[in-house]
Amino acid sequence: MSKIIEPLRGVHDVLPAQIPAWQFLERTARDVFAAYGYEEFRVPIIEQTPLFKRSIGDFTDIVEKEMFSFVDRGEDHITLRPEATAGIARAVISNGLLRESRLKVWCMGPMFRRERPQAGRYRQFHQIDCEAFGFEGPDVDAEMILLSARLLRSLGLTRVKLLINSLGTPAARAAYRERLIEYFTAHEAALDEDSRRRLQGNPLRILDSKHPQTQRLVAGAPQLLESLDAESRAHFAALCGHLDAAGIAYHVEPHLVRGLDYYTRTVFEWTTDLLGAQSTVCAGGRYDGLIAQLGGTPTPGIGWAMGQERIVLLLEAQGVAAPRERPHLYLVLAGERAEREGLRLAETLRDALPGLKLQVNLGGGSFKTQFKRADRSGAAYAAILGDEEAARGVVALKDLRGEAPQEECPVERIGERLGVLFGL
Repeated sequence: MSKIIEPLRGVHDVLPAQIPAWQFLERTARDVFAAYGYEEFRVPIIEQTPLFKRSIGDFTDIVEKEMFSFVDRGEDHITLRPEATAGIARAVISNGLLRESRLKVWCMGPMFRRERPQAGRYRQFHQIDCEAFGFEGPDVDAEMILLSARLLRSLGLTRVKLLINSLGTPAARAAYRERLIEYFTAHEAALDEDSRRRLQGNPLRILDSKHPQTQRLVAGAPQLLESLDAESRAHFAALCGHLDAAGIAYHVEPHLVRGLDYYTRTVFEWTTDLLGAQSTVCAGGRYDGLIAQLGGTPTPGIGWAMGQERIVLLLEAQGVAAPRERPHLYLVLAGERAEREGLRLAETLRDALPGLKLQVNLGGGSFKTQFKRADRSGAAYAAILGDEEAARGVVALKDLRGEAPQEECPVERIGERLGVLFGL
């Protein structure tokens, strides 16, 4: 016997029993995006490696450790996308979409990072991504957060907390960077290995360290809010005012910096205490310099990403039951003639009633076996067609979820009857 081929480490199959939660999340997201006027956008899974190095930053964990990159036969340097924003920014430049100056888009799909797999963290994972280009003021920052809040609320999720901060302008960050280098250099011996390596390249990333001893040092580090320029302070104050007016609770987290180099000014995260170490379920911020950094006309931007696997885990943790798609009708077939006519009848009904969800019994089986299958399918009714019913030109209808009496209906009128039963 051949050896079973197992999935790659860090990737996972989404099984049919889990699909209702995924579909519920994706359907809800589509509805919320439409309500805010955001349009769907689809970009490639593979991009040129320099795109991510230039946008995300050479000293980030993603670029240093986690990207799936390779050289193809044409000697192009290619990377499986580790996040969506850089690819969307590249796409809006490549396709000249910023000539109209403003754009609000969303996408969803797989991303790839070579991380240590654990619950809620995979090497192939899925994100819902939301982006807006061409909006300078804090009102779009507020709308982005309000949209994400509505999406979480529409999913029935609670136990989430909003953290916000401002990174200021690049100039303010540069000044803060020097203060951090000075502070952490004085405590360099106590830093973990990764933090010592980042000290000169990207000291802000030290603030994200999960190392306990480094975290104690971070608690006493200078705060970025103290280094903000006046314009960034006003922008952040206006954002807080919008959130206060909308009744959105938040916590200002002065050491929240996010892990990507392209962020400026507003950054935010939605976190939960229900998923252990993988506490962040949605995060994002402004990236006003990214478009210019990638060769486009200077254009402000803001976006966020939401991890689908983590949202599904959160739905399970909070006992939110995702609605399951169930058939209206299960067609029970008994006898050679009934089996011959059954598929044709099913197609006729699907033509007549486009919204009808109809499952046909396949592979034979006794009446008892077929009714067990009908019950497991979740169908509301069973349509019974045996050789005797076929000879008389009728179909029997049995209510599987209620106590309505079984009835017979002429084949030529079954579509009409089902339309009434199911409101189709």
